[in-house]
Amino acid sequence: MDKRNGSTFSEFILQGLTDNPNMQLVLFTVILFVYIITVLGNLGMIILICTKTQLHKPMYYFLGNLSFVDLCCASTIAPKMLIDLLSESKRISYSGCVTQLFVFAILADAECLFLAVMAYDRYVAICNPLLYPTVMSKKACQKIVSIVYFTVLLDSMIQTSCTFRLSFCSSNIINHFFCDEPPLLMLSCSDTYITEVVLFTWNCTIF
Repeated sequence: MDKRNGSTFSEFILQGLTDNPNMQLVLFTVILFVYIITVLGNLGMIILICTKTQLHKPMYYFLGNLSFVDLCCASTIAPKMLIDLLSESKRISYSGCVTQLFVFAILADAECLFLAVMAYDRYVAICNPLLYPTVMSKKACQKIVSIVYFTVLLDSMIQTSCTFRLSFCSSNIINHFFCDEPPLLMLSCSDTYITEVVLFTWNCTIF
């Protein structure tokens, strides 16, 4: 197998969901259908929020960002998964794996934070209705969204750098359908203790 720098593979192999050809066809159909619905639903939500002035409110502003993140998150995983279901070779390059984990971490974290922000928005609207226009002003909402994206970008950089500082020299077969932290840590031939502690501590601090 090819290695990089004598200790890291130049590509990985994704085991996927199943090796059964009949099941792969069924899964391809189901996942493609769900992905199309996801894309159309989120695009429709974004277009509706952007075009309807009645929806230019904090709650829908955050909902639009959540729809955008959900659309991008699905597009980070689903297309590659669909290709792999119809392909015998489920390979992904080292750089492709790094990119997929980096982007997925950004989007997954952003979904969690936007849900938290939307919950806070409803809390202010219900508990402090008189102060709501001031607390959740347009400028405040833009700042909140900027903070969310900056936070998840920083978090993703730390997660990705901690994961891929490890060496992968024993096997390049990932027991998953995309590049994610847990299967990559299990695959590493390096000591993952420090990496796990850093990731756990950082995520507890952020979330």
